[in-house]
Amino acid sequence: MTTSGRTKRNLEVQRSDHTTIRYTASGPAGGPTLALIHGWACDRSDFDAVTDHLPENYRVLAIDLAEHGESRSTRDVWTIEEFARDVAAVLQAESANAVIVAGHSHGGAVAVEVGRLFPDLVSQVVALDALHYLSLFPALDEQQTEAMVHMFGADFAGAVRGLVEGGSPAGTDQALQDAYFEKMVAVRQPAGLRAIEGLIRWDMDAALRETKPPITVFAIRDLVSQEAIDRYADRLDIVLIDLGSHHFPVEAPEGTAKLLASVRTRVRL
Repeated sequence: MTTSGRTKRNLEVQRSDHTTIRYTASGPAGGPTLALIHGWACDRSDFDAVTDHLPENYRVLAIDLAEHGESRSTRDVWTIEEFARDVAAVLQAESANAVIVAGHSHGGAVAVEVGRLFPDLVSQVVALDALHYLSLFPALDEQQTEAMVHMFGADFAGAVRGLVEGGSPAGTDQALQDAYFEKMVAVRQPAGLRAIEGLIRWDMDAALRETKPPITVFAIRDLVSQEAIDRYADRLDIVLIDLGSHHFPVEAPEGTAKLLASVRTRVRL
């Protein structure tokens, strides 16, 4: 796949609670629409190179969630559902429908919620190394929830370091891990802490039961357990890949673009 010479427009949409969602749009309005959602404590720039490798007929919307990247908000609600409304605001502003919504990590949860809450806007949900981590995504009991929330509150940097290490297969370059850590630990607060709490409290199993569009998960092979495959094989189309670490969209943008461009042929009617 050759790199396209896309013209990218930086745009914004206003929501309530003094929320401004900024996003980048490129490609023709008449093409297949792909919405890209970054992971927790990351931003839409993670998809810059991926976008350049996508077919030129794709309309691509790369979105900064509230208080990530260039988006700003003073709101008090930091649930996965509210982040989904950030994405929906962009889709509605762009008059987009039949959208493939693809999210990395935390963004994968947001993508599911967009599909659940706005099925008329979404044709397919794609999770990029998300949804299969059994220690995080399935609903936790109250004791487990409080323990994990406390862990982030008591030692935020240590918890972030644990996330990075947990998403790094053996042999992942240490300098790369350090770069991810430095980016993520600098997430804007208090939204960063509240957002991870929102993910911890999210009931993925309930959301999956109510999500109509099909869901494809592109998961790093070395980071997927057989237990996760067995548990979700009837609900998620889990495709094992070898493109690097948990942050593979940054490490392998061309390969990621090929995966995303293949999704339309995977839609189950």
